[in-house]
Amino acid sequence: MRAAVRSIRSIRSAFRHQRNSYSSAFVRRRSHLIERNSSSVYRLPDNAEIHRFFFPAIFISRPFSTDAAAKVNITVNRAGPLVEYERRIVAGELVDGDACQVDTLRELQRLYDALVESADACQLDRYAVPEKTVRNRWFWSRLMPQSSYSPVKGLYLYGGVGTGKTMLMDLFFDQLSSNWRKKRIHFHDFMLNVHSRLQRHKGVADPLEVVAGEISDEAILLCLDEFMVTDVADALILNRVFRHLFSNGVILVSTSNRAPENLYEGGLQRDLFLPFIDTLKERCVVHEIGSAVDYRKLTSAEQGFYFIGKDLSGLLKQKFELLIGEHVASPQVVEVVMGRTLQVALGANGCACFSFEELCDKPLGAADYFGLFKNFHTLALEGVPKFGLHNRTAAYRFVTLVDVMYENRSRLLCTAEGSPQELFENIVTVSEAQQMAPRTSSRSRRNDDSDLCVDNELGFAKDRTISRLTEMNSKEYLEQHAEERKLSQQLVNADAIQA
Repeated sequence: MRAAVRSIRSIRSAFRHQRNSYSSAFVRRRSHLIERNSSSVYRLPDNAEIHRFFFPAIFISRPFSTDAAAKVNITVNRAGPLVEYERRIVAGELVDGDACQVDTLRELQRLYDALVESADACQLDRYAVPEKTVRNRWFWSRLMPQSSYSPVKGLYLYGGVGTGKTMLMDLFFDQLSSNWRKKRIHFHDFMLNVHSRLQRHKGVADPLEVVAGEISDEAILLCLDEFMVTDVADALILNRVFRHLFSNGVILVSTSNRAPENLYEGGLQRDLFLPFIDTLKERCVVHEIGSAVDYRKLTSAEQGFYFIGKDLSGLLKQKFELLIGEHVASPQVVEVVMGRTLQVALGANGCACFSFEELCDKPLGAADYFGLFKNFHTLALEGVPKFGLHNRTAAYRFVTLVDVMYENRSRLLCTAEGSPQELFENIVTVSEAQQMAPRTSSRSRRNDDSDLCVDNELGFAKDRTISRLTEMNSKEYLEQHAEERKLSQQLVNADAIQA
């Protein structure tokens, strides 16, 4: 029985390592290029028949491009992300990589080789560092302050949405030795962890130094996904936290939609954040993924999880009951960080049901959403509105909600006033607002101009949210979610039998 449990767990682990492959540039081989017509949005006028929203359905299957293949066909070491990528291509598991991603893999391979060569100097091996040294590092650093920057610089990857940044970083992370002190975490989760640790160390002269010491003791190699700064509290402490982390020898690998110099652009007290940008550029190699392709939108459409129209509460309830099966939904309470709790309107069988107002109009944040999806794998969300100036704060929360759902590979069933693109059509950046044609008369002015929201951070984040909503309703994503739930249930059953 123990062997069976180990087998199930190994299968589940392998499955998780591959979970991002379909949304990257590497899509499964087909015999022909097939492209259906662009998606149609079936709207629901009053008292009309209900139709579903279909996302674009595109399958790619041309042979691996000559240029990209030429770049991969090079002499490399025996292990690492680029080597694993090449192995999968030769085995026919992956196809259709673009040159931009191959260039990024070469940077990741360079970093991998440098880490392997300098593993001892970087103190990566957790078993090679005496436990006493780890426990007393902070104590001795207070008596004899000193810096020990890593001999290896990190890597900051940035580029457009859906270009495969997360998948590439995960491919890199999965090739690293299991003995190394490493950690892969979403930026939202990382900052929540920092704030939680700060609460525990109130009263210390420099709590940020203590927090940085704890983090660096746990992980010398820190991989942060979706690096973004929108909160003034985060912006004010990032420079000090990472100054201590880098001083302790931490190596940062990060992905982001924004170049370092554009982080926290237009934010409050940004002058206090600017030193962090200089520190980031000093300790990391900055690399742009120049691909303009959003691979999340190359997934095939699924029907029945994203509905457009008003007054669809009955439909959502019906779909929710199908998901929970014979279980009875009831109000529940889940724990989040620092002793806080979140009230769940209805929950059963791993599925939670909320109205949009309950999750996004109330003062909730990433901590609440992470707590929610540690307990539930599916969210039924009713009444997502179109966003504008009147509900900008709710739009920010919705963006965070989708980010957390995507990080946890959760499933979304929702009703909305429009397609993902239409939800954000009144959210624009400053440059987009400047490019809009001026209205010469009140007669030509759009009725919704008064609700136009000019917000650089939100305008930048909307593309990521639209892309993720598209993928989350794809056939591949939903099939992967179903398979993960099946494996999780098998693991639970096996543990129960073993107990």
